[in-house]
Amino acid sequence: MSHTSSILEKHTKHYAQWDFLIFFLITALSILNGNTTVFYVIYFFWWHELIRIVIDRICYKMNKNAALANYKKTGIFSSFIQMGVYFIFIVVFFAFMTNWKNQDLIQTNMKILFFKNWFFNANLVFVAVERTLLHYTQQPLKVFFGNFTPNMLILHVSIILGIILMLFVVRNFPEIFTPNNLWGSVIIVSPFLLIRALILRFKLKYKRTIVKSSK
Repeated sequence: MSHTSSILEKHTKHYAQWDFLIFFLITALSILNGNTTVFYVIYFFWWHELIRIVIDRICYKMNKNAALANYKKTGIFSSFIQMGVYFIFIVVFFAFMTNWKNQDLIQTNMKILFFKNWFFNANLVFVAVERTLLHYTQQPLKVFFGNFTPNMLILHVSIILGIILMLFVVRNFPEIFTPNNLWGSVIIVSPFLLIRALILRFKLKYKRTIVKSSK
């Protein structure tokens, strides 16, 4: 193994932490520059899953440590159909409806949608490079295809909860959640961020348990 490959393998073993840290740093810069919305976060995670599906389908056979979660499912057509449905809901509700009275936020969402937000684009590039390196360095990965992968389930639940919060909380308290503040956006996106944080914590805890038991 070359020196470069050795360095890559060392860092990609902790890819979950790197993934979260890089996303946090780039998104923080985007927030400081006024370029982040609820749509930014949800749409990024949608692209995150789509990129994972495509790269895993291309590379998983080359990674001897990649394991199919469902041995019989290796096609990605059904995944694309499911992701297409999520795309429609994400664009309609999170790009437009949540910011209907705020033209500045809708304009920001349009820039994100059409890849004119460089912070968003940088996050996507990192995701693609990271996933490719994970396969290149033969990291042990579980590969999911088909309908309702774990990340799709997160999207599914987040979209439903976000819509419920928008319709029954944000819309019913216009004096609190005004177009001039971001409290409505915080409330709507909070289920998604909470679910992501809990799953990341579970993965890290499970990984530490496996490491300890193997010693």
